[in-house]
Amino acid sequence: MSPFAILWPTFALVGLVFIVWFTLVVQRLRHVRRVPPTRGDFATAEAASRYFQPVEAPAQNLANLFEMPVLFLALVPLLLMTGLTSVAQVLLAWGYVAARGAHSFIHLGSKRVPARFRVYLVSVALLSAMWIGFLIDCLVAARRLAALRHMVS
Repeated sequence: MSPFAILWPTFALVGLVFIVWFTLVVQRLRHVRRVPPTRGDFATAEAASRYFQPVEAPAQNLANLFEMPVLFLALVPLLLMTGLTSVAQVLLAWGYVAARGAHSFIHLGSKRVPARFRVYLVSVALLSAMWIGFLIDCLVAARRLAALRHMVS
């Protein structure tokens, strides 16, 4: 397997971010057309937040995509730089991205909070498994390197 296989789920996650951003822009533009804003609607950040409150789910979801997913986006270059990309990491990455996609779909669609929370927990478990696996692989690699150094000296 190519170490670059980890990039495909990363591209998918980036695609999800852009889909949610596009949804946000479309919903806000529709809201502006339906409910033309007054000067006071943008006088403060709080006023703007109140104005866009009816279409705030995409903004909240976009913010969510820059919380835990940042740990995913930080791990990908580390996997590439260390050469520790594995089939397990790629499968976990696809699972993570699928769970994040499901989370966004529920958040922007049915808004069923219990289902969204369960999918969120699954995504956190998958991301945790990726980091734990990376830690273990790093420890194993460090131990092998130390053993090689010991044999040479």
